[in-house]
Amino acid sequence: MSAAADRLVWQMASQIADGAVVATGVASPLAVLAIAVARATHAPRLTYLACVGSLDPRIDRLRRSSEDLAYLDGRAAEISIPDLFDHARRGRVDTVFFGAVEVDAEGRTNLSAAGSLAAPKVKFPGVVGACSLRRWCKRPVLVVPRQGTRCLVPRVSVKSTEDCRRTRLLTDLGVFSLGADGAVLESIAAHASLALVRARTGFAFAEAANLDQLPDPPAAALDAIRSLDPDNLRAELVGAA
Repeated sequence: MSAAADRLVWQMASQIADGAVVATGVASPLAVLAIAVARATHAPRLTYLACVGSLDPRIDRLRRSSEDLAYLDGRAAEISIPDLFDHARRGRVDTVFFGAVEVDAEGRTNLSAAGSLAAPKVKFPGVVGACSLRRWCKRPVLVVPRQGTRCLVPRVSVKSTEDCRRTRLLTDLGVFSLGADGAVLESIAAHASLALVRARTGFAFAEAANLDQLPDPPAAALDAIRSLDPDNLRAELVGAA
């Protein structure tokens, strides 16, 4: 089992308040797991808009793809991608988790390309709807499951998304707050040192006055994580390759 993966999933789940409306996009299995864990523990009244096209599907097991048709099972209704965007635009979506290939201290993200759009060295999957959803949802959360200097960079190569609000960034090593006035490290994982975090961060950051240690999942959350992900898929996605 991976303590780092369990800790990150619990940090993600902890961002979801009871009664919140949450949504996931493509390629977001960790977010699906975090939502299911939140529902099983402290947020039983959350509402989940799944990109596969279902409202409040039953999640009894984590699948490798967040678009697995198993996530249609037990749904309360069907929704479309335009429905999801319409709800977000109207201010009805509270939390969405966003991944990125690159993130900088001001909270800009790159999902587009290495180099330039005109002459990319490498093309990434693309923005899809992240640039709109990030602005429209009430509380966007950035997630980088494997922190390193290739991901946390001084300035993104291509600006795919940005937000004028301060944004929380969760990684396998800690929690940052990002914004126009720079990055602040708020919490650090139990298995990490400050020196390790600095070595794996490509941008400068300040430390919070009271630097917290990330808590381990409580027993109920850990039981839920293990029950929902018996194949330990989370460990393949979090921490060093």
